[in-house]
Amino acid sequence: MKKKLLLLYFFFTASILFAQKTEYEIKSNIQYYDSATNKNDNYINQRCVLDIYYPKNKKGFATILWFHGGGLSGGHMEIPEALKNKGFAIVGINYRLSPKVKAAKCIEDSAAAVAWAFNNIADYGGDPELIFVSGHSAGGYLTSMIGLDKKWLQKEGIDANKIAGLIPFSGQCITHFEIRKENGIQNTQATIDNYAPIYHVRSDAPPILLITGDREMEMLGRYEENAYMARMMKLVGHKQTKLFELNGYGHGMTEPGFPLLLNEVNRIIKQREK
Repeated sequence: MKKKLLLLYFFFTASILFAQKTEYEIKSNIQYYDSATNKNDNYINQRCVLDIYYPKNKKGFATILWFHGGGLSGGHMEIPEALKNKGFAIVGINYRLSPKVKAAKCIEDSAAAVAWAFNNIADYGGDPELIFVSGHSAGGYLTSMIGLDKKWLQKEGIDANKIAGLIPFSGQCITHFEIRKENGIQNTQATIDNYAPIYHVRSDAPPILLITGDREMEMLGRYEENAYMARMMKLVGHKQTKLFELNGYGHGMTEPGFPLLLNEVNRIIKQREK
């Protein structure tokens, strides 16, 4: 009996220590442009910042970059609660907004933030080879643009193929409606040009998991855009494209989407360990 009690005590104590061993820290409002750029542009200085939530006593962890939604004209950086305490660093990113700047500047800022992660995550203990990019709505669009059109990260000296995985939530795959609006084009008039992720489909892109809400409940034709993207990625020979439609959920489908994001991150980590 005493032996059983001792074993139970040991198991209970070990479980508590295991649960407590990973501690997290947050650093806020880190500027991801260099000091000269921030000094010369007040809006960049104010808006182009990020927060990082990371396991402070762990090494070699993966990092998930999260771009907020808001139509490229609103929104604020966030670190989703559902992604916390999972052993990863989470980076919430702000970027400049339309109409104060042209919407293309949102893509430029996003690339600069991703470059910051590649150049700095090792200082926090993270693995630069395990950087995942994700975001909702406008954030999903930015995820796909910088991951598929390599020119944006090339400007920052980063190869987009170094991204471990792309997981856009309900992102536009045609030209974003805010960019179309700048050119006098209506929301319902589809355009595919250089600002459309689907224009840049390629076989050598990082793994991509496309997640949308229910096709009958989503904003405009968001599911159909992503379905077309998935088809075209497969046709050009991309081997790791997947599409999930979350039946019963509309455009605000992040909560049921987060477990899919975490599963994809863990899947890719395990795949790389083989």
